[in-house]
Amino acid sequence: MLNKALGMVEYQTVSAGITAADLMIKTASVEILQSSVVCPGKYITIISGELSAVRASVDAAKAQLGDRLTDFFVLGNPHEDIFPAIWGSAIPEEVKALGVLETFSAPAIIVAADVAAKTSEVSLIELRIARGMCGKSYMLLTGSVAAVTAAIDAAKVRVGENGLLLDSSVIPNPDKSLWASIL
Repeated sequence: MLNKALGMVEYQTVSAGITAADLMIKTASVEILQSSVVCPGKYITIISGELSAVRASVDAAKAQLGDRLTDFFVLGNPHEDIFPAIWGSAIPEEVKALGVLETFSAPAIIVAADVAAKTSEVSLIELRIARGMCGKSYMLLTGSVAAVTAAIDAAKVRVGENGLLLDSSVIPNPDKSLWASIL
């Protein structure tokens, strides 16, 4: 997966989302990593492949179904921690400060996570992509207080540019029982 691009679209309706997914895989040589309904009845598709193929696929979906598109992204070189955090298999070696960031869209949280992970020495723990959250998404990350603060601040700036930032926090020393419930 490393050195491959990642792209994502989020549609307001299931029919537009499935149509877009079909169009994306027919447009260029990309692999669907996830294509599914998310709360509240929106549809997301995450694809991977060479940057030009991912860009062409996302652009085709935007052009044909843009009136029902909620959000999208294309990342040329996504941080390697994104994938285990999406699939819920990330286990940090050491937990320190806890960073939490929430967004109004599914694509925005992956962009925020990529920015955060590339900003400072943090470990992504989880990316909750609109499951059971009425279309909102969140990320959890850990590292030193300074690293987590820098990562969250950079992610806030990036997703705030599009008005998709909901909230964030940095907890310097979370209680062990909180960590037990998160991990």
